[in-house]
Amino acid sequence: MEDRPLADLFEPATRARWLGLVETALKGGDFEKRLVSKTADGLRVEPLYDPAEPTAQPMRAPGPWRVSQRVDHPEGEAANRQALTDLEGGADALTLVFAAAPAARGFGLTVESVEALDAVLGGVMLPLIALRLDAGGQALEAASLLKALVEKRGDDLAALDLDLGIDPVGRLAATGSLNGVWADIVPKLAATLRDFDGAGFRGRAFLADGRPYHEGGAGEVDELAAVLATAVTYLRALEAEGHDLDRARDAIGVLLAADADEFLGIAKFRAMRRLWARVEEACGLDPKPLRLHAESAWRMMTRRDPFVNILRTTMAATAAGLGGADSVTLLPYTQALGLPDAFARRVARNSQIILLEESGLARVADPAGGAGGLEALTAQLTEQAWEAFQTLEREGGIVASLSVGKLQRRIEGVREARARAVATRREPLTGATEFPFLAEKPVAVLDVPPRDPPPASNFGAGTAVACDPLPAQRLAEPFEALRDASDAVLARTGRRPGVFLANLGPMAAFNTRATFAANAFAAGGLEALGNEGFADDASLTAAFQASGASLACLCSSDAVYAERAVAAVRALKEAGAGTIYLAGRPADLAEPLKEAGLHAFLHAGCDLLALLNEALRRAVKP
Repeated sequence: MEDRPLADLFEPATRARWLGLVETALKGGDFEKRLVSKTADGLRVEPLYDPAEPTAQPMRAPGPWRVSQRVDHPEGEAANRQALTDLEGGADALTLVFAAAPAARGFGLTVESVEALDAVLGGVMLPLIALRLDAGGQALEAASLLKALVEKRGDDLAALDLDLGIDPVGRLAATGSLNGVWADIVPKLAATLRDFDGAGFRGRAFLADGRPYHEGGAGEVDELAAVLATAVTYLRALEAEGHDLDRARDAIGVLLAADADEFLGIAKFRAMRRLWARVEEACGLDPKPLRLHAESAWRMMTRRDPFVNILRTTMAATAAGLGGADSVTLLPYTQALGLPDAFARRVARNSQIILLEESGLARVADPAGGAGGLEALTAQLTEQAWEAFQTLEREGGIVASLSVGKLQRRIEGVREARARAVATRREPLTGATEFPFLAEKPVAVLDVPPRDPPPASNFGAGTAVACDPLPAQRLAEPFEALRDASDAVLARTGRRPGVFLANLGPMAAFNTRATFAANAFAAGGLEALGNEGFADDASLTAAFQASGASLACLCSSDAVYAERAVAAVRALKEAGAGTIYLAGRPADLAEPLKEAGLHAFLHAGCDLLALLNEALRRAVKP
């Protein structure tokens, strides 16, 4: 008997051998179409990667990322309770969201004095935490209030971990206006930093924020390029006004949106650090660790089945943390429904604590290093984002590109493509487009109504820089609008709009497509009226008439369709069915079925959003 390791008894595992086995399994199928996928930006994602040589990757300083919590209650006393509860519960960073910030979503702090800000942060020891301001159009005022508060308390400004979050370029992208001309804005930015530095400030005054672009529909490439171009814009502005380039570099932080695509998210955060290091080297600076923040994406949040948001945000935190984020802020799972309560905030906080303390995700500096897929994605993102950044530079920089709409048009193309993917369920949204639950119970949010944001501050006189703002859209909104319309019908009549499932033959024949149809119609708020199937058209039409529905959908196997579908459509038409669908797409029966009165086919890959919009209109009688 040979005394060798078991692995030595088998042929070496090579890519060539694997491809041979795949070819056999595909049985002539196209490898590219079946197994290779593409990101929204067209990045190629292979089904299998060889191990990669680890690339020197800039990462955060050793140790865990900071767990940051939003403080966004409009009432100062309640906001203070939020802050203290979060810090006592394990968070070590706070993000003060002011009412003027786009991320406030109608809520946010309304402090206008040092005393009010002191009350919001009452009991909070600033030297022990990290603090980031998110004040949107009132960023300069918020920064001044914070500086005055630090002086009032006698804290050492140099010892505090602060991000002032000043981002006029992000404000331009999100709102379409800067309330000033860029030539007036640059000196104010430089003067603000000079004023803070004179008091000992060593934190980040400016933020290159990726959220406006991500919420506007951008893919990873355009988000990275826009953030990099924004950071370079601030770097140039500060240098032009006399600031040392090394200090200017240290005064800039970056925030990226983190969504539920875990692998692509890890690659995006790793790519951001590589891109910034490339800028530093081009400036003749030795690279330093970039201050990189993450916030879970507004775009992926859903109002329906919001508990799924807990999974989405946890995956986002995992991606951002493993990718090298310095701090991570998670939107509570009820954020899209209103101002989150204490329980939703606790879940957001504890999701990160579990990842750090129980899963130990921060114990390895760069867990993606050497992983073939992640190294390949990082490299692709880095190169394509650099090319997109150079495009922005050729257009005169990001302010000029936004002002004439060039960046918006590129993002619009990606946004429309993603919207089509959601409408056809190629990009599924659990609880909204997949596995919707019409009988879900409402979840609690605080009884605080949203308010209009306060006016933004002016940067100076003259014709203000303006552009078409990027929309802040959630992917699920079109389907949620249908569900809202269905809820309104239920409240008015006591019954949801329904569709009768015309199940033909035995359950084994119709069950798969009946389940598919029920889920598809439920995504638009249409209740499927199921049954155990019908052996003949007489019993089918009698059940349909008794259901009170005006819509019907045939469900069965292709074999049963071949025998009965055409006659069943005729029978349902004669019984008063206004609109008839068929689950599946039997190509050889398409014309006979349409001649018999079939309205449309409900099948995988169809434009479900358009079908449901029409179905709901037909189902709801004036």
